[in-house]
Amino acid sequence: MNTDFEAIVIGAGPAGLSAAHMLGRAQRSVLVIDAGEPRNRFADRMHGVLGLDTLPTQKLRDIGRSELAPYNVTFVDGWVTRAVANDDAAIVDLVDRSFSARRVIAATGVRDGLPDIPGLAEHWGTRVLHCPYCHGWEVRGQHLAVIATDTMSPYQAQLVRQWTDSLTAFTAAAEPLDELTRKRLRARNTIVNPSRVASVAEAQDGTLQITTEDGSLTAVDAIFLGTTLTPRDDFLPPDLERTVTDHGAFLAVDASGRTSHPRIWAAGNLANIYANVPMSMGAGSALGGAVNADLMHEDTRTAMAQWPENLKEELQSDAGSTI
Repeated sequence: MNTDFEAIVIGAGPAGLSAAHMLGRAQRSVLVIDAGEPRNRFADRMHGVLGLDTLPTQKLRDIGRSELAPYNVTFVDGWVTRAVANDDAAIVDLVDRSFSARRVIAATGVRDGLPDIPGLAEHWGTRVLHCPYCHGWEVRGQHLAVIATDTMSPYQAQLVRQWTDSLTAFTAAAEPLDELTRKRLRARNTIVNPSRVASVAEAQDGTLQITTEDGSLTAVDAIFLGTTLTPRDDFLPPDLERTVTDHGAFLAVDASGRTSHPRIWAAGNLANIYANVPMSMGAGSALGGAVNADLMHEDTRTAMAQWPENLKEELQSDAGSTI
C-alpha cells in the first residue's frame, strides 16, 4: 500500500523530535504532528540537561524544529483524534484530515494530576514542583515542604532533605507512617505534620502559606509533591497491551519501543514514566533507528517477493534487445 509518509510521529517533545531526527537522517519521509502542549510547558527552564542546562523549555522545541529543516520532515499543528493500524498501513486522523504511514510513533507523554488543594495549581511548575533533581538546585537552602500524595511521599521527603536543612513533610496522605519511616524523617530534623493540607496561598512577603485542617500555618518557599500520571494515549487502539504499574496501566513496549502492534511504537513518558528530558531524547533517538531498521527489513521482504518477477522482465527485455 502506498502511504503519505513512511513514519508519523505524534508529539513534538524531546522524544518525538529525536525520533523524527534520526528517521530524517535515514532519508525517511516523516510527518510530525504537534498539539503544542508539552508536559514541561509550566516550567520556565530545563535543568539537569547536560549542554542545555537552564535553556527555556520552549527553546528546545524551537531548536529541534529548526534542526529538522534539512530533512524530509513535515510538521503539522493539530490534535490527533485516532490512530489505527492494520496489516498494510497505519492511519492517523486529525479533526479535519487524515494521513497514512507505514509506522506510527506515539510520543505524547503523560498528564500530571495535582491533588485537589486550593491554591496549588496556580504555582505548578514554578514553586510547586515534583522532581528535586530537576528543580532542587534552584530552591536549595530555602524552607521547603513535601505534601504527601501517596505512600511513596515520605521517600520523596527524604530525598528533598538533601537540598535544604529546613523541611516540613505534610504526611496525611501517607499516614499511618511506620515507626522506622518516622524515625528516618525526624533523624534529619524534618518536621512531620500529619494534618491534611487545606489550602495554599501566596502571602504578602512572597512565601507560600500552607494551611492545614487543624489550623496550623506554615510558610515555605517551594513545595514538592508527587502527581497522578495519566498517559495521553486515548487516541490509540484500546486493545494494545498494557503494563500495570503503581501509577496505573501504561503501554507495554519491547526494548526497542514497539507496542503489541508491529506498526505502532511509543517513546518518552508513554513508554517510561520516569524518563526526564535527556532520557527521552536518547530513547527517541534509539527508537528512530529501530523504526528505520524495521522499515528496512520490510523493504527487503517486499523486494525479495517481487524479485522473481523483476528478473523475468529483465530477461525478456534483454532477449528483445538482441533481435
